[in-house]
Amino acid sequence: QVTLVESGGGSVQSGESLTLSCKTAAYSYNQYCMAWFRQTPGKDREGVAALNSDGTPLYADSVKGRFTISQGSAENTVNLQMTSLKPDDTAIYYCAADHCPVRSLEAWTFGIWGQGTQVTVSS
Repeated sequence: QVTLVESGGGSVQSGESLTLSCKTAAYSYNQYCMAWFRQTPGKDREGVAALNSDGTPLYADSVKGRFTISQGSAENTVNLQMTSLKPDDTAIYYCAADHCPVRSLEAWTFGIWGQGTQVTVSS
């Protein structure tokens, strides 16, 4: 069973930065592509960013230029570096994984999910 464990959420002020990390087991890290989604109450889960096995990232238009997805320095991790945060970025952020390649940021295309980490941005 593949497990994903998110960390790094918290509360920040508008304009500040935060980095989320998602860790998984080595065998799954090498087999799956990873992504980040977010969700607020009453809304569908929204794709934020994904990382393909060749290192090619995908980003939602709402975060382009502000968020960066990358392999983490820690083993078997993927990070989401978030800069210039806005109150609209407030959400529960979820790590997700599925077989590569990633062609879209549609939630239904990902079958493995972490439990989520809260990010709150205040103005």
